Amino acid sequence: MAGELAYHDEAAAEYDRAFAHVSSHFLPFLLGAAGVATGMEVLDIATGTGLAAEACLHAVGSKGHVVAADLSAAMVEQAERRLGTRPNVTFAVENGQSLSFADESFDALICSLELMFFPDPLSGLSEFLRVLRPGGRAAVSVLTVPERSYNGRINAVIAKHLPAISEATARTFALGDTAHLRQLFESAGFQNVEIFQQAHRFGLPSFDAYFGPFERGGASTGQAYLSLSPSARKTVREEVQHGLGDTGGPVEIEVEFQFASGQRG
Repeated sequence: MAGELAYHDEAAAEYDRAFAHVSSHFLPFLLGAAGVATGMEVLDIATGTGLAAEACLHAVGSKGHVVAADLSAAMVEQAERRLGTRPNVTFAVENGQSLSFADESFDALICSLELMFFPDPLSGLSEFLRVLRPGGRAAVSVLTVPERSYNGRINAVIAKHLPAISEATARTFALGDTAHLRQLFESAGFQNVEIFQQAHRFGLPSFDAYFGPFERGGASTGQAYLSLSPSARKTVREEVQHGLGDTGGPVEIEVEFQFASGQRG
């Protein structure tokens, strides 16, 4: 894993089964924070399989346009499969810290659950500001703590057996501190910075319904899990299962997102 929580083709393929219902629940808060509205030109950075871009397309309507961009070509391909027939969306492989777009290209920008993985989040936010038109807003979502993360709780257990991902796991929650996140936005030059949290408890019919997509290699968590020895996998599964208090029936996963947005003056 080279010390990273990386996405490979299998991770992209299972991503929706692992995360779609979680991302979909929180997306309205992200789009609202960015002020995404009818007719806008919107950039979705770290689009993943295109869930956020799809929500943006509904919001901007036929007169708007969405660019779905991701550093991972595998993820961009998944987004194209989801949205490729739409006339007002384009796709791009982009580094969020060095965007290829001209200054003042977009009315709004969103970045769902990725800013904390940027090697230099401040550099990324500076790029977000650069490509926004005056008055436009950029909004990001980040995680807060492992015990209120859908898969971060699994990453924390895996890291005990795979020290190489310990740093990456810690980075998952690096922007959970509200004051630090606000400082980054303001240092990048954003005005009218707003930060808030939203939490939700997701009910699933069984532990297998929750853990299965990761067990099959879904997302970066699943890729890390599959790199473990069979005995370590068994230990991780049992520890996560115990942590959720699984008794063989439905399970509940508490998830909290933090949202931050800022405006270009």
